[in-house]
Amino acid sequence: MSEPRRSIATVCLSGTLEDKLAAAAAAGFNGVEIFENDLIASAASPADIGARCRDLGLSVDLYQPFRDFEAVPPARLRENLRRAERKFDVMEQLGADLVLVCSTVSPDAVDDDELAAEQLRALAERAEARGMRVAYEALAWGRFVNTYEHSWRIVRRADHPALGLCLDSFHVLSRDGDPSLIRTIPGEKLFFLQLADAPKLDMDVLQWSRHHRLFPGQGSFDLKTFAGNVLEAGYTGPLSLEVFNDVFRQADPKPAAVDAMRSLRLLEEQLGIPVAEPAPDLDGYAFTELVADPATAARLAEGLAALGFTETGEHRSKPVRRWEQGGARVLINTTASTSDTAEIGALAVESSDPLRSARRAEAMSSPILPRERGPQEAGLASVAAPDGTGVFFCDTAAPDGWLSDFRDTTTAGRGLGVTGIDHVSLTQPFDHFDEAALFCRSVLGLEPEGITEYAAPFGMVRNRGMVDATCSVRLALNGTLVRRGEWAPAVRDPQHIAFTCTDVILAAEHLRASGAPVLPIPDNYYDDLDARFGLRPELLETLRRCSVLYDRDAGGEFLHLFTELFGSRVFLELVQRVGDYAGYGVANAPVRMAAHRRQRMTASGR
Repeated sequence: MSEPRRSIATVCLSGTLEDKLAAAAAAGFNGVEIFENDLIASAASPADIGARCRDLGLSVDLYQPFRDFEAVPPARLRENLRRAERKFDVMEQLGADLVLVCSTVSPDAVDDDELAAEQLRALAERAEARGMRVAYEALAWGRFVNTYEHSWRIVRRADHPALGLCLDSFHVLSRDGDPSLIRTIPGEKLFFLQLADAPKLDMDVLQWSRHHRLFPGQGSFDLKTFAGNVLEAGYTGPLSLEVFNDVFRQADPKPAAVDAMRSLRLLEEQLGIPVAEPAPDLDGYAFTELVADPATAARLAEGLAALGFTETGEHRSKPVRRWEQGGARVLINTTASTSDTAEIGALAVESSDPLRSARRAEAMSSPILPRERGPQEAGLASVAAPDGTGVFFCDTAAPDGWLSDFRDTTTAGRGLGVTGIDHVSLTQPFDHFDEAALFCRSVLGLEPEGITEYAAPFGMVRNRGMVDATCSVRLALNGTLVRRGEWAPAVRDPQHIAFTCTDVILAAEHLRASGAPVLPIPDNYYDDLDARFGLRPELLETLRRCSVLYDRDAGGEFLHLFTELFGSRVFLELVQRVGDYAGYGVANAPVRMAAHRRQRMTASGR
């Protein structure tokens, strides 16, 4: 199957109509749906907008919406037809030949399919006389017509070649409609396809639609099955995105349009359309890189040493040192900054084919980043995640791999039982949370786990794990609302690396005896732990004494401890998964957040 045309509704993006068109073209879209409100607010004439679209290589695939037309009294019909002719004038200047007519919500309309069909036929006759067509769409909240089956009955009864259907995934799937019946509709009567994902929410469908739609792959809808049925019916038009979302409509339109394109490419791949090479298998983390000022870098080195890591190498041309224990590798990149800060600057995944991973990233709208290389240094490819974190594709075992960029300084010791990196946790800005998950799915081939929400000291936090097929690469995404003013957390946008450990309690006993910077956990937590789980008294006392936290799910148990902060946002974690525990200890996150805030407030003398 060849690549389809890709279109996007201007309502998906922020900015003026001109901003939206430029962003859509830059992201690689072939066409646009022009939303009427965007045109009305523009100072450019419809003819100028049409010319601008052509200059950008964009077709105007749909003009929308035309509301409250059908099944009305004669006087209202005459007014609606007059209104339609004016819209046809606009479309003619734009170069558009398809108009979207939504099923009526008008109080003047009546529940009469025959009358609706008759009036839509009259509209189609006028459209055909102007070289145009009409796509009739059943709104999920339409007064009488709110399913695609009902809209198809009316279109079939009208029986006019210039009248067909617009199918919108939100309007079908939000009502738990059966998309399999779409296959029974003749392909030539499917005039337009609009795609939107959404989270599962129990709320008024109109509010759900207007504020919470998402790009494909970001929500819970089965768009693969829905779109597959439309294509199987013989639809040959563009795949078009129509997403109403408060965050997207306030975000920079350029990266939002890129995210939209990425979502379409991922859906096409799921439909069997070859748009990118398959994501290579991953086999854990090659390394994570911490970027810090000199003072914080020194504290990080001390912290890693306390956890049993050994400095094993220094980069040949950059101020980067390599620390190892078991299969875990951490790079400390020392910057010239004088601020007391550190951050996870990059993470590297072990790819079975790094070059193919890089080609896939570029096909999924994530270009390879330029990178300075010294003589004979490895040619590592990396891309930028939505939050700016670098993502490298590595084959550590390769003779000319990234390890060859380092001069070995010593051999790693036995350590404290750390065997590898369990997961990396990154806090995402609220308006990038869904974008980050889509990036992980489309570029890295990770699959999303369920979203968990929990009440933290400074508001609600969302958590979502992204994992590969074997759970060798786990990435935990966290999102919080924007906080302004003085009343804000002392730890903004925390990040951390979690290391797998064979025996967290044994490691904790050693850390306690050595005075390592383990985050202290209050007694109240352990009193509650006793009430929730009824742990053996001796185990509970050991957990309390060593500041080890505990969680349990249907698959097993989870023991973990945290370090204090290094800088303003980075910390480390040791974790032990017992049995098939699948989570991240999210239930303990509010306790950790409060403890880190106490550390920051104490350090600042507040």
